[in-house]
Amino acid sequence: MKDLIINIADSELKGIAEAVTDGRRLTSAEALILYRKADLSLMALLATTVKRKKSGDAVFFNRNFHIEPTNICVFNCRFCSYHKAEGDPESWELTENEILNIIRRFDGVPVTEVHITGGVHPSRDIYYYAKILSSIRKARPDISIKAYSAVELDYMIKEAGMSYTEGIRLLHEHGLDSIPGGGAEIFDPELRRRICPEKADAETYLAIHEAAHNLGLSSNATMLYGHAESPAQRIDHMLRLRDLQDRTGGFNAFIPLKFRRENNRMSNIVEVPVTEDMRNYALSRIFLDNFSHIKAYWPAIGRNSALMSLAFGADDLDGTIDDTTKIYSMAGAEDERPALSTAELVAMIRSAGFRAVERDTNYRTVKEW
Repeated sequence: MKDLIINIADSELKGIAEAVTDGRRLTSAEALILYRKADLSLMALLATTVKRKKSGDAVFFNRNFHIEPTNICVFNCRFCSYHKAEGDPESWELTENEILNIIRRFDGVPVTEVHITGGVHPSRDIYYYAKILSSIRKARPDISIKAYSAVELDYMIKEAGMSYTEGIRLLHEHGLDSIPGGGAEIFDPELRRRICPEKADAETYLAIHEAAHNLGLSSNATMLYGHAESPAQRIDHMLRLRDLQDRTGGFNAFIPLKFRRENNRMSNIVEVPVTEDMRNYALSRIFLDNFSHIKAYWPAIGRNSALMSLAFGADDLDGTIDDTTKIYSMAGAEDERPALSTAELVAMIRSAGFRAVERDTNYRTVKEW
């Protein structure tokens, strides 16, 4: 690595590369220079250096499944392929019993997490969702419940006339263990007004996650990239997450989510190539120095790209999922029925030269493979 840095001709880029290898935090300006000037091989080497310091040769996954209670949503974001209005023939809204039937499908299966997120339904309130949590907790007291994105929480908590702390505490008392990272999109306010003007803004997203962290709940963070945003807007997004992580330490992982163009109102945008995916993973790993993990969500980018991301700083492949999510398949992702077995995940990780570690929601080791 040192020999490579010595041979970098651009003095500005050379100084930034030395800062990364020395473990110094990059500024936003330095991150932008790195993004614009570094070739992909240098990005990979720097990101891998940071990843090795964070998690050695380990790559993580968990045994999980998703529940998507509804795709009916009061919002209609331009990039969303999932949203449907009430009465649309392609809409769904699961009953409590249907949700519990999904839980029962995994009776006797050693899953450690259920991930629950969906549309913001206009007729379901915080007490309904609290009851769902209680029912799941009763049926499967052994699994961790990660549920309700910040956008869902904002709507249900405000409708109940509660503060974010009060609302999250209520849900926690009924079984909520952690919060997924969805709904962040891109924090830049002008761009947000263009692509999701009705949705909770960046300040709301961050305030909800901060309230959860202060109550002892962990969460993840996401960024939707590859649509109309600039590299500077990506870095600004990550900076705001890094600042919150400095205050709370409550984020488990950062998850770059690739924009997919099928069946939405931004279908005129050409999806970014895999080289851009990898550059984005690498920059995320380098810039987010206080995040322990960078997750490659394989239903979004595909199995091959997820495997490649392990050479660009990612150290988590999410989980088995077992064909329980439609969010990305509806937007044209390559895995129409997303499911990977534990054996397949372990084989993928080993093929990239890493050690497979099965984890729980908060990255406690379940088993080393």
